[in-house]
Amino acid sequence: MKTRNLCVVGLILFVTSYVFFSQGSLSNQKTIDVAHWFNLIGAVLLFSFNNVFPKKNSLHSVAFVLTGIGVVAHIGLCTIDFIMWSFGNDDMGRNALSEQISNTPLILYPFITVGPSLLFTGLAAHALNFIKTNPISSLMVIIGGPFVGLSYFIWNNGNLMLASCVIFASGLALLLYRNEIQYTRKKGLNNGL
Repeated sequence: MKTRNLCVVGLILFVTSYVFFSQGSLSNQKTIDVAHWFNLIGAVLLFSFNNVFPKKNSLHSVAFVLTGIGVVAHIGLCTIDFIMWSFGNDDMGRNALSEQISNTPLILYPFITVGPSLLFTGLAAHALNFIKTNPISSLMVIIGGPFVGLSYFIWNNGNLMLASCVIFASGLALLLYRNEIQYTRKKGLNNGL
């Protein structure tokens, strides 16, 4: 499978997971935690963006590392969420685990609060490479990413979180196909003249 196709599948799965997340309680997923499986696989496939964007500058190196750390953090976050989901109706057990994680900074920060945001930061850093040539797509990624976190952690708004994720992913998709879009525009302009 081509690397760009992996990126597209990753974006689709990642956004689909946020559709589930925006609906609120995930305890209705009795047989399998589909939301977190989609998020996990989607995040891992988003690592493929490191291989499709230009590798000609130091910003790419920084973006590569941040994206990689963010993917690892998403794996850890999803693992924790799978364990939380496994408690089913046992709210006391889930709350005890949640409190234990909150009291363990070496788990809380890298896998809950800071680490997963590095995936968004790394992909936004990649988008910075295109700010002059594709400003709208780049800004969609650069602004959409932080709004996913803000809408979840600060505003607790599932619809805004989903909208932010869609904007973020759409910007990445537009950057992924920037050459084809540019070619189609030029072809359209030439046919119009």
